Amino acid sequence: MFWQEDEDKTLPYQIPDEIIDISFNITCKQLPLDNAWELRQQLQQALPWLKENKRAGIHQLFVAESNNGWMRPEDDENQVLYPSRRTRLYLRIPREFIKETEALSGKSLTIADYPLKLGKPKQKELVNTSIIFSRHALSEKDETEDAFLQRYATEFKKITGSTIKKMMSGKTNKIKTPQGDLHTRHLMIADLDSNASIKLQQFGLGGERQLGCGIFLPHKGIKSLISDE
Repeated sequence: MFWQEDEDKTLPYQIPDEIIDISFNITCKQLPLDNAWELRQQLQQALPWLKENKRAGIHQLFVAESNNGWMRPEDDENQVLYPSRRTRLYLRIPREFIKETEALSGKSLTIADYPLKLGKPKQKELVNTSIIFSRHALSEKDETEDAFLQRYATEFKKITGSTIKKMMSGKTNKIKTPQGDLHTRHLMIADLDSNASIKLQQFGLGGERQLGCGIFLPHKGIKSLISDE
């Protein structure tokens, strides 16, 4: 990997607000580590519009992260997460569905037999930043790192109309579904201009956004990743 960059900084830009994040504080004693499939099923039942809306995404529930969200615990069928009072559930949605989504407040979901109650909603606009990362970007089972990066570089150009400058992949992971495991990698993209940064956050890369894949978040930068290892 070759990587040179200045410190990340917020870019001067009027951020479009067609897509935003809605978050809920949650009350839940514990959850399975791999909760994406169950979470999607429950939310699609609670929000009928969600299943057919390709723009909407569901952030996976994460607890006790390290390395600024770049790393997470090893996947183990018997491992569970213990949400704290600060743990929140985030949905990335089109603005026109804010009212329906916020109506989830006070409702309860059941994630693999664990009850999860949703609290007060909070709106959060996308952040205009030159470095973004996704905890899960879909990967083929035996795909090499170079092939993975080239595939996403091609998709990046289709979405943004520009050529990617800096990108790196990270740890591999799996998401369990009834149809079989989905393979993913961490994906970080840097040195983005305002237009590309927001478009990637709005539309993502790859598929399965409602399993938490291809959803991009702000990142402090490669320096923070290296210093925390």
